[in-house]
Amino acid sequence: MNIGDISDATGLPSKTIRYYEDIGLVIPKRASNGYRQFTESDLHHLRFLARARRLGFSIDSCRQLLSLYDKDDRESAEVRKLAVSHMQEIERKIAELNGMHETLAALVNACAGDHRPDCPILNDLAGAEAQN
Repeated sequence: MNIGDISDATGLPSKTIRYYEDIGLVIPKRASNGYRQFTESDLHHLRFLARARRLGFSIDSCRQLLSLYDKDDRESAEVRKLAVSHMQEIERKIAELNGMHETLAALVNACAGDHRPDCPILNDLAGAEAQN
């Protein structure tokens, strides 16, 4: 398969596939004319990477997961540890986003949004800036 075929089969843009090649996540063979020749194994790896990235795994985590995927003697405990760590990071980000949402909701509710110049949103932002 060429890069267009593999892009269609995985839903990944060609640019992303080239990037994954540049950083060593996939290493397609090269034809005598220099064109990339992707195998079924490359297709599986790229689909794996696409799914892992959609789940928010970092490139480094994807590299580790792909390495474990390719090892027959892997221990599922290693995979689980990576997934649990990622899940905890997602939970931390959710908590942070919820806090941001609550703060913004309170500021929006405090702002009259009328013709007067007084604005609690701007006052809060200015106060936060002064504290940093």
